Amino acid sequence: MSKFDSYKKEFLKVLNIVSRDEKLLDEFLQDLLTPNERKILFLRWQIVKRLAKKEPQRDIAEELNVGIATITRGAREMRNPKGGFKLALKKLNLV
Repeated sequence: MSKFDSYKKEFLKVLNIVSRDEKLLDEFLQDLLTPNERKILFLRWQIVKRLAKKEPQRDIAEELNVGIATITRGAREMRNPKGGFKLALKKLNLV
């Protein structure tokens, strides 16, 4: 296992533990990410949810004030039936 793989494994374990407490997760993300990185992360999730509802990409871009390329990237990832977005949406009963 490479160093990067061990770092990833450790980080995922930490994320799994802190995600059990919403307040702790919020504080962890505030410490981990810049305000802009958090904004981008939260917007990407909104994009994915709206794409799952089959909303037009241009409407999503306009409503969320993001570029169409950002929406297109999300749409590309949504085409992967075994990808994380699809799996998360299914687990949350959003698709």
